[in-house]
Amino acid sequence: MQLTILSTSDTHGFVQPTNYVKRNQNLPFSLAKTKTVIDRVKQSTDEPVITIENGDWLQGSPLAYYAAKVAKDAAKLTDAYNLMGYDVGILGNHEFNYGMDYLKQAVGTLNYPMLTANILTGNQPLFGQGHRIIEKAGVKIGIIGLTTDYIPHWETPAHIEGLQFESVLETAKKEVAELRPVVDVVIVAYHGGFERNLETGQLTERETGENVGYRLATEVPGIDALVTGHQHRELAQIVNGVPITQPGYRGANVGQITLTLADKVGGYRVTGGQAELLAVTDVPADAAIIKTLQETSNQVETWLDAPLGRVEGDMRINDPFKARIQETPYIEFVQKVQMASTSADISGTALFNNEGRGFGDVITMRDVVTNYIYPNTLAVVALSGADLFAALEQNAEYFSLDGADRLMVTPRFERPKPQHYNYDMYEGIDYTLDITQPVGSRVKQVTYHGGPLQSDATYHVVVNQYRAGGGGNFPMFDQSKVVEENQRDMTELIADYLLQHPVIEATANHNFTVLPD
Repeated sequence: MQLTILSTSDTHGFVQPTNYVKRNQNLPFSLAKTKTVIDRVKQSTDEPVITIENGDWLQGSPLAYYAAKVAKDAAKLTDAYNLMGYDVGILGNHEFNYGMDYLKQAVGTLNYPMLTANILTGNQPLFGQGHRIIEKAGVKIGIIGLTTDYIPHWETPAHIEGLQFESVLETAKKEVAELRPVVDVVIVAYHGGFERNLETGQLTERETGENVGYRLATEVPGIDALVTGHQHRELAQIVNGVPITQPGYRGANVGQITLTLADKVGGYRVTGGQAELLAVTDVPADAAIIKTLQETSNQVETWLDAPLGRVEGDMRINDPFKARIQETPYIEFVQKVQMASTSADISGTALFNNEGRGFGDVITMRDVVTNYIYPNTLAVVALSGADLFAALEQNAEYFSLDGADRLMVTPRFERPKPQHYNYDMYEGIDYTLDITQPVGSRVKQVTYHGGPLQSDATYHVVVNQYRAGGGGNFPMFDQSKVVEENQRDMTELIADYLLQHPVIEATANHNFTVLPD
């Protein structure tokens, strides 16, 4: 007998095959396309199939934002997920971005259970279950749901108040030991990724505990299949005898693990397994999902096209790499909004990915949400001059030199997961990053209000709440240093700023320089 385990992960509310940059797209991803793939697999076999939603489903797309912030009705998103036929779901780190009340509303609308073995409230799993035993075709299948325990380093504290995030590894060991004697198959569904090269075992990132997938596969005995996510990587292979998958981002693939089972006294045992990714590239979107969301989709598109303001000058981003080495009017505009929304006179922000294209002549909500893609709130952090200098040095690590001594992006910021959001540009200070110098000695000529930055002075810096809490492994930022918070979503702040300033002049003061030119 064979057991098939299908999974989606990091769909981020991209139900339809569009990135919302324009109307009427048919791009090679979406929840609706994964549904087509999943249905085809189920229809092709008479043997048991388990389907898992592996986290980061509630936040990320304009549709998800519209459901949470405009309609305030999670069902406008979750109606689609309820058509998928999932057996279980897992929480991702982004499920907490809109706060606990909205998360509880959303989970309450789902027709499948949410497994939270290592996220506790009052020493009980947040949504009542840490694991679930399902019997299909006489096979007893135990599924354990785990979520990266690094969430408190990123999330707004009020959004996770009263929750305990237990060690993924220790919880896995306990749960597997409990399930192993009473089930035939143990599946770990983990919203987290891999910290090591899967072939060599060499570390590929700082060992913070954010990702422990390699340790799960090699240190926790008794796991038959490991479903992962979080890093948006495309992975399907065997690690230490354990089939693993990670199906990318936005529904570009369905993860498929196939376990071969043999009879044993009183049940079955796993004798082998394989893993692969099923791409959605050439499949149509599921008609039922598209129909179910049609009315909401029309509302979202109308909302996205609403004009908020206009630009005098050029606020477009034609070259994302160039925009990170020479300040653009778009980045300066975001900095102005951040400073206008708080008391800070120094601001840091990032160009989060390479898809945003800045603003055209008329700024719509579509422009705002496709450029500023995260539901960040703002925090003002009291940093010493030495802290700020250290932050600039860490940002300078984003750049390297190629063989011809030309600037390039340091590979670890592009692979295995793009991390362009971990390179901040600052306003309110003037500075130079000289990439011809060794790491740790690249920051030159930092001035504040015309004078040198003082290492022992205190400066108030506004950043998003992810960075304020040390997100991105910036140790000089810490929640304890936060002196002011603006609890409104940055997308709302940008929209409000545009309504108050309907004509925006595209300017950039070019306060930072990256060498070599």
